[in-house]
Amino acid sequence: MKVYGNKTLWLVTGSQTLYGPEVLAQVERNSREIAAGLDASAQLSAKVVFKDVVKSPEEILKVCLEANNDPDCAGLVLWMHTFSPAKMWIAGLAALRKPWLHLHTQFSAELPWDTIDMNYMNLNQSAHGDREFGHVPTRMGKERKVVVGHWKAERVQRQIDDWARAAMGWNEAQTLSVARFGDNMRQVAVTEGDKVSAQMQFGYNVQAYGLGDLAEACDAVSDADIDARVEAYHEEYTVDGALMKDDHTRECIRNEARLEIGMERFLGEKGCMAFTNNFENLTGLTGLPGLATQRLMSRGWGYGGEGDWKTAAMTRIAKVMAEGREQGTSFMEDYTYHFGARDQVLGSHMLEICPSIAAQKPTLEVHLHTIGIRKDIARLRFNGTPGPSMMITVIDLGHRYRMLVNELDTVEPPRDLPKLPTARALWEPRPDLEVSATCWIHAGGGHHSVYTQALSLDAVRDYADLVDVELAVIGADTTVPAFRDQLRHGAAYWSLRKGVL
Repeated sequence: MKVYGNKTLWLVTGSQTLYGPEVLAQVERNSREIAAGLDASAQLSAKVVFKDVVKSPEEILKVCLEANNDPDCAGLVLWMHTFSPAKMWIAGLAALRKPWLHLHTQFSAELPWDTIDMNYMNLNQSAHGDREFGHVPTRMGKERKVVVGHWKAERVQRQIDDWARAAMGWNEAQTLSVARFGDNMRQVAVTEGDKVSAQMQFGYNVQAYGLGDLAEACDAVSDADIDARVEAYHEEYTVDGALMKDDHTRECIRNEARLEIGMERFLGEKGCMAFTNNFENLTGLTGLPGLATQRLMSRGWGYGGEGDWKTAAMTRIAKVMAEGREQGTSFMEDYTYHFGARDQVLGSHMLEICPSIAAQKPTLEVHLHTIGIRKDIARLRFNGTPGPSMMITVIDLGHRYRMLVNELDTVEPPRDLPKLPTARALWEPRPDLEVSATCWIHAGGGHHSVYTQALSLDAVRDYADLVDVELAVIGADTTVPAFRDQLRHGAAYWSLRKGVL
């Protein structure tokens, strides 16, 4: 099932007129079969369409410009069936603004040993046609993903899908708007950043909106709409009947429904699929949204606490990249440690952890919130699903950006945590807490991150390449000395690449 609607990947095949109409007709038939095969694959999340066999600089430039101007084209898969002289591609690649992947494949998997002749060799020249093509983007300094192998192989199709998901994230960012309700938490460094440079680097824009305008939208929600939303809460979560019999707790739950509907409408009217708020600035609101924020995240909105717009945007982008996957993605914060036989991290936040990561049906509860405002607030409570996971953070280093990833293993908490009134996930960072935390701190990583079990590391790498930022990964084989050397080498490379000496 294709999960990205009308978004498509174009298969564009390179050749040349040298071979004559009969060979070119076979090239087109083979290319159409590859496009149809990839499109039919269960491994690929996006539609693949045959676009063109391009045989001249003019045809190549034309298809690249068409891709730029087609909002449904998420990216191009380029493949040289025959030899395609690479100087033909210079103008097109220079003009191309959409993500592209170089697929180094061959129509047939095996050689016909008994019948192979020069006609077969001339038709099936990907082995050196793709090498000729690959020289030019390298010389032009064009970053791209190269996938090698037969197009029917699941390994190849999974690699294409990782890149396709990254391309979908890139495309989402080009039109993504992040709404800021209130400013950043006062005196906090890592949630700050240059919103103009972020838009230039990633594509998304960040806009501030008055809390009074949001409060007005929330206050306008009708009782009938609130009743319907509360009914949905009972269907989706475990709700103690006593909460609805008590006037105070019932009103706390209804208040979250009011906030959820009001924020949903406001964000929809403004075209924003990510947002931030700040517990220090709630003027006009009835409290810091808890359940409301959790539910918006579960339906695809990105979120960042305390004004963290970089994490809000990355949460939305990661959710788009993970479309159709069963595993979840959430805003997260490293909260506290367990030092024991195996050191662990308990991740949580005051209220706003997405239920998409829940290991069991969430419980809707009402508890006292004491940070920024002292008020009983309804929220969902659950443990994160055990299994491999990762956390991603985006850091503004002043003159450039860095993406930092730590691979994790989420585990079951050894106790019930009966007095902790928040959703949470317990994990063991790779390779261990000592190395991961040391490297995270050396890299300048923040305390907020995107926590996900739905993305592969390869997909995150592909996204970092598409937005042209440094990616530093802390994983099972990481050592502190090697990681610090990587940061030093990266600082030199990226400073030179970005022109900052």
